[in-house]
Amino acid sequence: MDKGSHEMAGVKKYFTGAAVLTGTGKIFKSAVTVFQGGKILDISERMDIPEGADVTDLSGLVVTPGFIDAHVHMGLCSEGFPAEMDDTNDMTDPVAPQLRAIDALYPDDTAFREALSGGVTCAQTLPGSGNVIGGQGVIVKTKPDVTERMVVRAPSCLKAALGENPVRVYTPKGKLPGTRMGSAYLLRDAFVRAQNYIGKHMAAVKKDEPGERDLGMEAVSMVLDGLLPLSVHCHRSDDIQTAIRIASEFRIACTIEHCTEGHLIAGWLAEKRARVTVGPSLTAKVKIELRNKTWDTPLKLWENGVHFCIITDHPVIPIEHLNVCASLAVKAGLPPEEALKAVTLYAAEHLNIQDRVGSLEPGKDADMAVWDGDPLDARSKVVRTFINGEMVYDRDPAGRTLPRTA
Repeated sequence: MDKGSHEMAGVKKYFTGAAVLTGTGKIFKSAVTVFQGGKILDISERMDIPEGADVTDLSGLVVTPGFIDAHVHMGLCSEGFPAEMDDTNDMTDPVAPQLRAIDALYPDDTAFREALSGGVTCAQTLPGSGNVIGGQGVIVKTKPDVTERMVVRAPSCLKAALGENPVRVYTPKGKLPGTRMGSAYLLRDAFVRAQNYIGKHMAAVKKDEPGERDLGMEAVSMVLDGLLPLSVHCHRSDDIQTAIRIASEFRIACTIEHCTEGHLIAGWLAEKRARVTVGPSLTAKVKIELRNKTWDTPLKLWENGVHFCIITDHPVIPIEHLNVCASLAVKAGLPPEEALKAVTLYAAEHLNIQDRVGSLEPGKDADMAVWDGDPLDARSKVVRTFINGEMVYDRDPAGRTLPRTA
């Protein structure tokens, strides 16, 4: 970092006049937001601002936390690239926990810039669902940069898949899984083999004999040890139940990804204290697993007390339209404050990074989106986006949208 950057890191910056939706349910009609060194210091309706301070007047605009998409494939499935360059699935073995999304992440995928234009500042990029175990995910901030500078957490989860996709991939190859039973078996078998691997490793440690490493079993062992959640692609209610059944058997943390038929078993999901993502809902019912897809799912989950967040599954739905997905959930009856949380705080909690992002509170990262209207109105546009207090997107660099300073 050069001298100028060091100096800027110490400058307090003030946003004034904007309505602030904190993501916690607290709303300021006109507030002062102060941040420094990439962190939020305070938000208040009244605050003494020193003479000569760095102040930006946002009167008439709305500030929200940067949106978070907890389930995407951007950087792996890059927009405009041919299918041969799709890095989401390495479909040669149905159990491939040793694969790491970070190793295929392409920071110059145009989706990252599009994310900023939609106020999305953080996302979890995952391997696809062609394998029963597809590899390890990564959480990144969406400003394109050297990969390691973008990373919030790597690995972030172990991605698994039940239902149609692995069966469709491996049946023509004459390999398991050929049925849902086969997928469940392969998932259980991976955890049993990892348990045996851990036992052998511990025995070798006691004998002071270094054992042979197995990168796949090391990854599965991280789930068994509680270091990673198992994030399972599930659309149908039976697959959702199987994922939770297996998680219970091995006493591991599990998230349900997509949860298309979650509204059919919402009460049971609440009993199991499930954490789920919902989406991509802004699509046609292109396969039989989606025949019960409905915008009522977020509402039913909320009514039953199930923890959920809303996702795009980019590139299935372009990530910059995450706010549109939230707005359609509101149209279906979800309270606006819950819809906002579903793409901010609840998404952060789903990823277990709520200590850093997901709401505008003192001590958290200064990741913010500035809107020209209600962020849950599909007509609203992002004016500016900030990550760690740095402006990373400006819709109108000429300054006609709003004054730069006051």
